[in-house]
Amino acid sequence: MYKPKQILLACLFSLLACNFLAAQTTLRVAAAADLQPVLPSLVAQFEQSTGMHLAVSYASSATLATQILNGAPFDVFLAADKSFPQRVITAGLADETAPVVYAHGTLVLWARKDQIHDALSMQLLLRPAITRIAVANPNHAPYGRAAIAALHGLGLFDKLQNKLVYAENIAQTAQYAASGNTQCGLISQTSAETATLRSVGTFVVVPATAYPPIEQGAIVLRHAPQHAAAVKFLQFVLSPDGQTLLAAGGLTRVR
Repeated sequence: MYKPKQILLACLFSLLACNFLAAQTTLRVAAAADLQPVLPSLVAQFEQSTGMHLAVSYASSATLATQILNGAPFDVFLAADKSFPQRVITAGLADETAPVVYAHGTLVLWARKDQIHDALSMQLLLRPAITRIAVANPNHAPYGRAAIAALHGLGLFDKLQNKLVYAENIAQTAQYAASGNTQCGLISQTSAETATLRSVGTFVVVPATAYPPIEQGAIVLRHAPQHAAAVKFLQFVLSPDGQTLLAAGGLTRVR
């Protein structure tokens, strides 16, 4: 006959064992902030098909690369460009010799409908009534780098630089514009395509010739705790199903 104390200890042991097993089967993904609107559907499908739990951390690509270089236990890094995963490769911490391009990003100009009453365009930003334009920090976020390059490419940077309001990453840039803290923002199409931003705002695509291509790169970490699952997840991202899900959220497929 089990005593209450023994039953309690057995329950506690079972709970700890379950938590340990859950931790052992969690795939940790470092994901660029532009993926926050689109990755959940892909993650859900992968979890359903594999039974594995994914823990996704969203931040600027620079922040995630720094965390990885400092020993953060991620399994996969999905960046918004190739330069930040390349830093991890150079440090000898990745399987790949070069980042795997899993999608191409698109830069757009987005504004609230109640802030801009004329047809939205890059030239509209020159109007004196436009005083605050959100962009991501180009030192941390590839889309911020693309935004600054686009302004230079279109001959607008010198005229607009005093209007620019810098955010930490592309998700925060979208928040600045959506909340009305700025009148508009240069953001990723993945952010602009969300239901919330579509309902309150409008966007136009920034001419692709104005900035270098945004090639979003991925790597599997060499000492990933869930290495085999990490490889499988990246394969899923590159599969027709994964590419379709990314394209539905505003990224351009690579295959």
